[in-house]
Amino acid sequence: MIIDLVGFLVSLIFLIVVIDLMRRRLLLEQYALFWLGMGIVLTILSVSPGLLNRVAKVLGIYYAPSLLFLVGFLFMLGTMLHLTVVLSRLTNRTVRLTQELGMLKSQLEMADHRTALTERSEPLSNG
Repeated sequence: MIIDLVGFLVSLIFLIVVIDLMRRRLLLEQYALFWLGMGIVLTILSVSPGLLNRVAKVLGIYYAPSLLFLVGFLFMLGTMLHLTVVLSRLTNRTVRLTQELGMLKSQLEMADHRTALTERSEPLSNG
């Protein structure tokens, strides 16, 4: 079955890419475990057609290898939701930090202005 071989090769290449990204420290550990888990699930399902067929039959899927794509799709959907939550959190944090920076900059400018006024109003000392 050519589709089983393709599924296995794709999941194996996926695992190799994830491990390489971890090795080069381009993927944080919290996300790496998530991706490794997905790669392992896909590899197990693609290596054991019997398990894949049983799970597909229980779920009412007639063409068992399409279960691999369904699992991958659901995983990607979950990942997109998670990353959207992270992005929203980071956006809120950036807005808050920008506002705090603006307030600090304003306070610094006011303090500089007061210092300049104080220096001008002091009488010049002779001597």
